[in-house]
Amino acid sequence: MTENAPASASATHTIKTHVLGFPRIGEKRELKKATEAYWKGQIPLNELLATGRTLRATNWARQKAAGIDLIPCNDFSYYDQMLDISCMVGNIPPRFGWKGGTVSEDTMFLVARGRIAAGAEAHQHEPGQECAGCAVSTFASEMTKWFDTNYHYIVPEFRKDTTFSLSSTKVVDEFLEARAQGINAKPVLIGPVTYLSLGKLQDTAHPDFDVFTLLDSLVDVYIDVLKRLAAAGAEWVQMDEPVFALDLSARQKDALLSAYSRISRAVAAPVASGYSKDADGAPAAKLRLLVATYFGPLRENLPLFTSLPVHALHVDATRAAEEVDDVLARMPANKILSLGVVDGRNIWKNDFDASLAILTRAKDALGAGRLWVASGSSLMHSPITLANEPKLDAELKSWLAFAEEKLAEVATLRGLTEGALSGSPEAAALQANRRANASRRTSTRIHNPAVKVRVAAIKESDFDRPRAFAARQMVQRQKLKLPLFPTTTIGSFPQTNEVRSARARWKKGELTEAQYNEFLKAEIAATVKYQDEIGIDMPVHGEFERNDMVEYFGEQLSGFAFTANGWVQSYGSRYVKPPVIFGDVSRPAPMTVEWSQYAQSLTARPMKGMLTGPVTILQWSFVRNDQPRSVTATQIGLAIRDEVVDLEAAGIAAIQIDEPAVREGLPLRKSDWPAYLDWAVKAFRISASGVRDETQIHTHMCYSEFNDIIAAIADLDADVITIETSRSNMELLEAFVDFRYPNEIGPGVYDIHSPRVPAVEEMVNLMKKAEAVIPRGNLWVNPDCGLKTRGWPEVRSSLENMVAAAKALRVAAEATVGAGKA
Repeated sequence: MTENAPASASATHTIKTHVLGFPRIGEKRELKKATEAYWKGQIPLNELLATGRTLRATNWARQKAAGIDLIPCNDFSYYDQMLDISCMVGNIPPRFGWKGGTVSEDTMFLVARGRIAAGAEAHQHEPGQECAGCAVSTFASEMTKWFDTNYHYIVPEFRKDTTFSLSSTKVVDEFLEARAQGINAKPVLIGPVTYLSLGKLQDTAHPDFDVFTLLDSLVDVYIDVLKRLAAAGAEWVQMDEPVFALDLSARQKDALLSAYSRISRAVAAPVASGYSKDADGAPAAKLRLLVATYFGPLRENLPLFTSLPVHALHVDATRAAEEVDDVLARMPANKILSLGVVDGRNIWKNDFDASLAILTRAKDALGAGRLWVASGSSLMHSPITLANEPKLDAELKSWLAFAEEKLAEVATLRGLTEGALSGSPEAAALQANRRANASRRTSTRIHNPAVKVRVAAIKESDFDRPRAFAARQMVQRQKLKLPLFPTTTIGSFPQTNEVRSARARWKKGELTEAQYNEFLKAEIAATVKYQDEIGIDMPVHGEFERNDMVEYFGEQLSGFAFTANGWVQSYGSRYVKPPVIFGDVSRPAPMTVEWSQYAQSLTARPMKGMLTGPVTILQWSFVRNDQPRSVTATQIGLAIRDEVVDLEAAGIAAIQIDEPAVREGLPLRKSDWPAYLDWAVKAFRISASGVRDETQIHTHMCYSEFNDIIAAIADLDADVITIETSRSNMELLEAFVDFRYPNEIGPGVYDIHSPRVPAVEEMVNLMKKAEAVIPRGNLWVNPDCGLKTRGWPEVRSSLENMVAAAKALRVAAEATVGAGKA
């Protein structure tokens, strides 16, 4: 019997349990392997779909066995749940050539990944490209962060002439699939207002078009889908509207009330007077609606939320525990409250006593029949199971709970809330939970007095470089002697099968340390030679020694632990294995100096050292929840500072401190931004400000809307920033222009998330857009992001085109100077 063992499945319970979603990737990353095999033409579509069916069946059975009453379906996706909604409603951008009808898996992948250019060296005809011979290249839809998580969604695109129609029955099909296995599942849909709110207007002819004008036609499709679910036998449907945790406009608030009033009238069982008939006056189907919000408090949106004409409401008490009493006070007598007391986004064991205090108040206020126990959000943000972590030490493991363990926590908390008797499995689990949490609070592994003293001793001057950027720029130009439009990459080069195999063999002891290091040196030497041959002005060493840009550093920092199989989905088939920050952080020894120094010895060009910044390490880890995140970020910043200083001492003239996650760390409410940006910027500056003026500090950001944090980005005071702009057609550069960003900038000229190879002319045209608004002397030419996930053929073609584009830009610049126009 585990400490979180649920009560017997035969027990009768008044309080229901559910989770908002479950990880879809598979314990052994089965979905990634099958999807990528399909893209490469190695397996047929029916084999990929069969993998999906197996994963869904496994997930449903696991939840049923754990004691979950309302098991979600349609939380599974082959790529992204927002993209699934776009497919459901037929919102496929015109450039992808969709002709209507059912949106196929190939079309879905095309939207997510783009289409490869014909004739490019890297070209492969993949099943995921419906491209009639791949005659035309098409850029993928934009991708950005899902709220403040590390998951990315495919951004819906809207135009004034956008129309919606039912174009995928995936949600109904998967409900019927679950029902065939004896599970009357709870279908999950992202709600229509969240869908519209998180999309983007892509209509140059109508830049002021209000996308909420499209709401009625969008809701028509939702109603069609919900009626089909009701006819198929669905009893509950979960509608996710996490926009309730945001600052909502009056238009969004009106849309929420309008949408759910229409939906309730059309498809729902009676909630209150006036909602028992559909729009045509026919008797309503017996469908019940749960609207779920998560990731943050409701605040001023609480009255609207509780007034929705639906049967049940879900709130994320793990992110808004202070608001629970207000929610209870406002709950109408005809509604059920689902309380998310088990954190779907972290890996720490639940504090049963704290959760029970919340649940007991709710039961006293509402009665057991109107209370559900749930996860705060989908469990997709957690690894699947601790059962696959035999190498984690027993003490640390006792402090953790992954998705499977969280299922048991939900079920156990239900039993405890109902009043499980002494001697019951739930009572035993409560005692075990108390022992584990007490152990964590008192463990000497967590606290390092030397780190705390160093943080306390930080002075204001420690956050500043010796001189301002304009002075630094002059001495850096004298030292580096770079041409106009200097070329560089973002850091990583392809992690080939050979690289991954060598790392795996080394970890298994099949390669000695010396043999592995010789392999890495050979990869670095070949990559540096290639960059020299094609003319990359500021090369990188390729990061072949790194498995992940965060995990690599965490493995060498104190206060971190690592899992063997703690994978979570970042986007599509890209999964990451976040480190666990359990204690105070410091750097015992140099982490990257040896590799950067070796790479510099191979070239006369300035080698760029590559580090991950403190905020990104924080954001992309599972972070301890026993101290403020700001303190942990500062500790990491000091550790990175030590590495930066050592790189400079080793002769590295340019050092990149990647911070792609600064924006994703923003609180969901703008009123909370200043406090976060203050400590996030300081964490970066403390990491970067220990070097001389002539050392050039770079940073990199991707997947971000920069407009509303541009002042904070400027306050980072990096000498060069590289950003993602190609998917947005340089649209993201506008923030830097409007702000008059003073430092140097590299707007990405091609999208590394797609296998297509951009033409020289395409990159030249993008840079000309940048040159029109940014002084050419401040512009760099680079890809959007690192090249780790790409193959060498497409990388070679793309980089050679990129260098050719930079040369063409220099020729054009010289011509304008010669003509007296510069």
